[in-house]
Amino acid sequence: MSRNSASRKVSTFGNESDRSALLDLKRRVLNDPLKIMSSWNDSVHFCDWAGVTCSPTIRKVMVLNLEARQLTGSIPSSLGNLTHLTEIRLGDNNFLGPIPQELGKLLLLRHLNLSFNDFDGEVASNISHCTELLVLELSLNEFVGQIPHQFFTLSKLERLGFGGNNLVGTIPPWIGNFSSLTRLSFALNNFQGSIPSELGRLSRLKLFSVYGNYLTGTVPPSIYNITSLTYFSLTQNRLLGTLPPDVGFTLPNLQVFAGGVNNFGGPIPTSLANISGLQVLDFAENSLIGTLPHDLGNLKELVRFNFDDNRLGSGNVDDLNVIRSLTNCTSLSVLGLSGNRFGGTLPLSIGNLSNQLTILTLGRNLLSGGIPVGIDNLINLQVLGVEGNNLNGSVPSNIGKLHNLGFLSVHNNKLSGTIPSSIGNLSLLTKLFMEDNRLEGSIPPNLGQCKRLQVLDLSGNNLSGTIPKEVLSLSSLSIYLALNHNTLTGPLPREVGDLVSLTLLDVSQNKLSGGIPSDLGKCISMVHLYLGGNQFEGTIPKSLKALKGLEELNLSSNNLFGPIPQFLGNLFSLKFLDLSYNNFEGKVAKEGIFSNSTMFSILGNNNLCDGLEELHLPSCTSNRTRLSNKLLTPKVLIPLVSTLTFLVIFLSILSLLLLRLLTFNNVVLPRALLMNAQRSQTYDIEISLRS
Repeated sequence: MSRNSASRKVSTFGNESDRSALLDLKRRVLNDPLKIMSSWNDSVHFCDWAGVTCSPTIRKVMVLNLEARQLTGSIPSSLGNLTHLTEIRLGDNNFLGPIPQELGKLLLLRHLNLSFNDFDGEVASNISHCTELLVLELSLNEFVGQIPHQFFTLSKLERLGFGGNNLVGTIPPWIGNFSSLTRLSFALNNFQGSIPSELGRLSRLKLFSVYGNYLTGTVPPSIYNITSLTYFSLTQNRLLGTLPPDVGFTLPNLQVFAGGVNNFGGPIPTSLANISGLQVLDFAENSLIGTLPHDLGNLKELVRFNFDDNRLGSGNVDDLNVIRSLTNCTSLSVLGLSGNRFGGTLPLSIGNLSNQLTILTLGRNLLSGGIPVGIDNLINLQVLGVEGNNLNGSVPSNIGKLHNLGFLSVHNNKLSGTIPSSIGNLSLLTKLFMEDNRLEGSIPPNLGQCKRLQVLDLSGNNLSGTIPKEVLSLSSLSIYLALNHNTLTGPLPREVGDLVSLTLLDVSQNKLSGGIPSDLGKCISMVHLYLGGNQFEGTIPKSLKALKGLEELNLSSNNLFGPIPQFLGNLFSLKFLDLSYNNFEGKVAKEGIFSNSTMFSILGNNNLCDGLEELHLPSCTSNRTRLSNKLLTPKVLIPLVSTLTFLVIFLSILSLLLLRLLTFNNVVLPRALLMNAQRSQTYDIEISLRS
């Protein structure tokens, strides 16, 4: 190469080490669907490549920003040669493999974001040499091991994120020395031990999350004194203790305060009503007691209020008076109060709650009375749960106006009347639970209009009439259909074969009749099939052999007959089979499910034979012998001999008459033919008697 051409190349590209490191990265990229790397070629200076920013003076790479570019690949160790880098932004891609220790050579680095990738291995300890770091985001990867103890040198950090990995060990107390921290996340890891009290020194902290770990002990009082906190999540650990009574004054800037799925006890502090900007207050699944503060309506910004599954309430009639106060929270989207001890009736003011409400759960309490008709004002409701109370009266017909409803649970109450046909208007409904009430009348056919329904449970009521074929035509039913323990009549419609995605069908304990439809064989996803306690008759359809994933089959207490089909022994997924109290007959196999007597029941079928010894069934051979012996008893033999004697005399007279008639007409029968006829009659009689 000539000196002139060499100088031209240097002037064009310059800083060959930077260019080489970038090309190493390009070679490590295995998938680039957005063609980001297409600009990384010799036609332009590397400082003009996509995602690369250089210093305007010395033309060295300062920023590498490839965030959210759908890239797949790994980081080369040569990236540590980009010694002027101040920012590496590779978040929200599909990079994998370990972080090279060579990144510790980037002494000017201030921002390192590798979050939302698939990096694995231990966190590179040499990053501790990057003492100018302000942002270190490693969240949502597959890192393992502990937080490197060398990281205590990163005292200038403002943001530190370890969330969503597989890290173990304890939270290092020296992080309390990072006085500039504003965001700190340990969420969704496997950290154990207690929350270090030293973290209470982080006076600038705005976000603190330890959600989804195995932390124990109490929350240090010093944490509750970080007045700058706006986001504070303790959810899903093993923490205990009580919430400080003055928490509403020491954490006045909170917007999110979450501590669900722990072991917190004591009352809900009334001071929480003073945090005017609070949007999320969620302490579901704890052991909180007492009443709900009556002035929660002061929380005008409240969006989510969830205290499901605690021990709140006393069973008194005024337990839910707070709902009247919550009507002031015009942005409220989630109200969760299920699984407590609230008494009284559902207040009419429920209908005045925010029309932004999407989730309302009041189930498993001590509530009585009816469902307020004003419920139809909550037009954006997606989830309504009032199950497990003592509610009575009927299901309001205007519930069909809740067009956004996807989940409706009113089961385990004392509701009566009929199922409102207006439920058929709920086109987004996926799960409907109405079991264990006192509902009567027929099943509305227009439930078949709920084309997204995956679960329908109407069991344990007083429903009558036939099963609408429209309901059985809902191919969306994929989880289960339970109509058991009612008084339904008529056949099981052939349309049941449309339920090709259904895994559980229970129509047991009704008064259904007719044959088991062969169309059931089309339900190829079926795992549990319960038809017991009806009046089905006929044989077991051969088509059921197509149900290869069937684990439970109950046909007990019907009027079924015939042999037990051999294919049942070939359904290798079958774990329990109940054929008891029918009229099955013939041989019981010993293969498949019939090889283990604890996995099937054939009680109450008196004409079965063979099978396992522990069943104590007669052999099929002795069954035939017993039948022969029954024929030779005097009670059977005397009438039989009398009948046969009469038959011999009758045939002899008939032969004589026939002979005379033929002789009279000058027709002579061969003697041998007549003799053979008589021998044949005698032989048949002897055989009959011997057998």
